[in-house]
Amino acid sequence: MGPDPLDLMHQGADRVIASYLLETDDGPALFDCGPSTCLPRLEAALLERGVELGDVRHLLLSHIHLDHAGAAGVLVREHPELQVHVSEIGAPHLTDPSRLEASARRLYGDTFDTLWGELAPVPQENIRIVAARVLGLDCFPTQGHASHHVSYLDAAGTLYAGDAAGVRILPEHTVLPPTPPPEFELDVWLETIGEIERRRPERLALIHFGVVAEPAAHLDELRRRLVKWVRLVQSGVTQEQFSESVRSEVTTTADNVELYERAMPFWQSYAGLERYTRTHAG
Repeated sequence: MGPDPLDLMHQGADRVIASYLLETDDGPALFDCGPSTCLPRLEAALLERGVELGDVRHLLLSHIHLDHAGAAGVLVREHPELQVHVSEIGAPHLTDPSRLEASARRLYGDTFDTLWGELAPVPQENIRIVAARVLGLDCFPTQGHASHHVSYLDAAGTLYAGDAAGVRILPEHTVLPPTPPPEFELDVWLETIGEIERRRPERLALIHFGVVAEPAAHLDELRRRLVKWVRLVQSGVTQEQFSESVRSEVTTTADNVELYERAMPFWQSYAGLERYTRTHAG
């Protein structure tokens, strides 16, 4: 039996952002924690599983984007024994999140505080740089979405994938790749998919949203759509045309299309694809 996502009910919507509770060699751990705006719901979801937030000893981060790691500093401030596991590339942005916050505030403007809440620093003494093994889990780089992205594979075959396996609002079937600027790299992400496939996971635990029981078909679709989206933007479509095309690919109800767009705003994916196309021209 696979893991059960903790629905963080971001902005009151279900199936947008998840966290996962794991039992590790050194006690309870969370895989990703969401933003600070979701902390009351995270605490409530843990209590529903019989776990106090203060009992959680470790936070395993996939990467430092705010929807995955925004609450890390606040959590450590409230629970100073919490150890935060993160890639070497991502760690400096946790200890000093000022550049990350400035960039996000430029992007989100007046909606930043409502969406993400407080972004607090994580003290250096609480940071643990990930290695090939972390608390009994295999850990490996899964770049392409972001240079600071890692994923974790447990002994039962669950890959805690972060964004490396894309976005799929289960039980829907459509798999979309979040490609925000500035770090999306097509070839790197395709290599990551190959690395995931080589490890033959039994299931994929997605932050957006749920547990995939058929990894092979899911990853095949992710690969196809990555290539398709790059070619589409290379053909010269506008942001509006791209977003309409993506909405048509989500063959489901209007409500679920909205959930996909909450989880990965289509205009952000276009911006990352456009930057990639421009910087790789010729």
